[in-house]
Amino acid sequence: MQTFSALAALRAQLVDWKRDGARIALVPTMGNLHAGHYALLELARRHADRVVVSVFVNPTQFGPNEDFSRYPRTPQADADGLRAADCDALWLPSVETMYPAGVVAAVSVHVPGVTEVLEGAHRPGHFDGVTSVVARLFHQVQPDVAVFGRKDYQQLVVVRAMIDDLAFPITLIAAPTRREPDGLALSSRNRYLSQEERAIAPILHQTLAGLPAQLQAGLTWLEAQAAAEQALHAAGFVPDYVAIRQSDLSEPRALRPEGALVGLVAARLGRSRLIDSFEFTV
Repeated sequence: MQTFSALAALRAQLVDWKRDGARIALVPTMGNLHAGHYALLELARRHADRVVVSVFVNPTQFGPNEDFSRYPRTPQADADGLRAADCDALWLPSVETMYPAGVVAAVSVHVPGVTEVLEGAHRPGHFDGVTSVVARLFHQVQPDVAVFGRKDYQQLVVVRAMIDDLAFPITLIAAPTRREPDGLALSSRNRYLSQEERAIAPILHQTLAGLPAQLQAGLTWLEAQAAAEQALHAAGFVPDYVAIRQSDLSEPRALRPEGALVGLVAARLGRSRLIDSFEFTV
């Protein structure tokens, strides 16, 4: 594995690989890598000849009272893990490399509509930060394939909209959510959980997974949402939202919808804010 912190050196290597006809995949991460990230790399490997993993804790997607300063950073462990996982290139840009004009004066990419609901409503500006950094990574690496996880389903929809509207010549691949045996979605923020909170945390996924049965039992999607939110409150969570949506994140047209749906949740447990999603059909 080669490690790059200078854009010119990374691009020189990418030019060599592409000259040899290699197909390039990008896996964007914020580091503190776990099995879920390595599953993204493994999936990328199936669709490309060379895999670039970026590690960059992006300041523009954190709000003023969020956990940017304490977000877990484990650069040596990340590099060791990626090397063992047969990554071809680790891209480690600095804030100055990513935002040469400075964070405040940086060009921003905004995807209207889908960024203004759910996570976007609770974290204003978050998705502008996401799309701005992802667009920069796409420009820097110029991958043929980009791999994102399904856990952050809204992010997946937002990035897909950006790719389509800006005509990036990139195939977006959505990877299944990796979970602990008890159902908790893998996340770098799980380390914030106390032992007691960790025992409660799987209820988040269990609640989402119970939505299909509630709809099949005759509840409207609004009633099922409300019941799920009440169940999370009772378990000790403080939900920001529990939502049932169509695959494009629009609200179901019928009170008792049929077809492909997705449940989305964001909830606080102690000092941790956990998100999850669950795709299902009724």
